[in-house]
Amino acid sequence: MGQKTHPIGFRLGIVKDWNSTWFTDKHIADWLNEDLLLRNYVMARVGNAGVESVKIKRFREKVNIIVATSRPGVVIGKKGTKADQLRAELQKMIGKNVKLDVEEVKKPELSAP
Repeated sequence: MGQKTHPIGFRLGIVKDWNSTWFTDKHIADWLNEDLLLRNYVMARVGNAGVESVKIKRFREKVNIIVATSRPGVVIGKKGTKADQLRAELQKMIGKNVKLDVEEVKKPELSAP
């Protein structure tokens, strides 16, 4: 039996990028748990919008959350009300300044989720 390589780990840094982008020496466990909490919450709230991925970029006092979805209108809502509400809930949950970006996936049939 041959040993199999992980399809994402094999391509990290070459073809694919990390889902979380941040660096710290002190807060690794805290930030990792926050990332999992944020991803699960976003998927629970807008999972029916064809979400492909949720990427998180952290800075000193700011967190950027990028939601790639095939139906961005469901995530944004009328005049951005749903997006503002989701951003406020995430900000209240982690206690940091949150910026929420919604990207449209042009060809959703190429993505498994």
